[in-house]
Amino acid sequence: MKVHFWGTRGSLPAAANTLNLQEKMFGVLKGLKGRSFAGDEDIRAFAEKELPFSLAGYYGTNTPCVEITGGTEYVICDAGTGIRDLSRRLASTAGETPHEGPRVFNIFISHLHWDHIQGFPFFMPVYGEGNRIVIHGGHSDMEGALDRQRECANIPLPAKADVSFRRLEPGRYYEVAGFQVLPISQNHPGDSYGYRFEIGGRSVVYSTDSEHQEEGSADESRFVGFFRDADLVIIDAQYPLLDAFSVKENWGHSNNIVAVELGAKAGVRHLILFHNEPTIDDPTLETFLSDTRRYLKIYDPQSTMTVDLAYDGMEIEV
Repeated sequence: MKVHFWGTRGSLPAAANTLNLQEKMFGVLKGLKGRSFAGDEDIRAFAEKELPFSLAGYYGTNTPCVEITGGTEYVICDAGTGIRDLSRRLASTAGETPHEGPRVFNIFISHLHWDHIQGFPFFMPVYGEGNRIVIHGGHSDMEGALDRQRECANIPLPAKADVSFRRLEPGRYYEVAGFQVLPISQNHPGDSYGYRFEIGGRSVVYSTDSEHQEEGSADESRFVGFFRDADLVIIDAQYPLLDAFSVKENWGHSNNIVAVELGAKAGVRHLILFHNEPTIDDPTLETFLSDTRRYLKIYDPQSTMTVDLAYDGMEIEV
């Protein structure tokens, strides 16, 4: 099973200035002082192994979209702007993998806020005859919301694929594309839903847009159980602790401290901080990640959990 992150920002796409391109160039050139390279391979090794990620790469600008492979059909979590890049990848590799019958795309929607569905009209399989697209989620108005989004006043392109909707009940397992899928209800304005995917003894949890309650609450116990022994948990950690419990309380998002505590208590193997704040630049996100890893060592010195911060293009083998 592989997990590919096509979009990792929350609320809205990040502006180009969050990439800090001029500052990145300055940092790279500064690192070259006194250095000499024998050839292109030495330069590439320097970029890949010696530069920090905030200089060698970027955390990205797209809103949420995560692809999970390893099943019998396509499985996608949310349809933010990242789904457009997934669509382009599908177009560029069309014909490389022979398949029989229609292509089936299963899209699991956490909720219907704009940042999680705004890429759907630009998902090209929607306009391919013979494709099947199944939208899974817990909201009763999924079909109406996406139909309104694709009205001619917004996107003047009629769907040609077979688009259907399947409402899921929290706490009940469903079999989809070879995965056992368990939904959970989450604390977010208008409600949201997380999903646990299990296949071949491996488990991945997608749990974004969820504001967690205080330690020791029934909510905490519920999510510790939902995350229990997962190989990978993708968790909402948009805010630092101070913001989450002050000016942005009740906005429906979590923070890096609560994310670490839940992951450690549940015995999670790999925790991915997700739904990155769109106004924060790459160096600040890198510091945010370092602070989070430092907190884990303080909170649970015996923990072997790996903590990373999601970025557009990230791929993890589970």
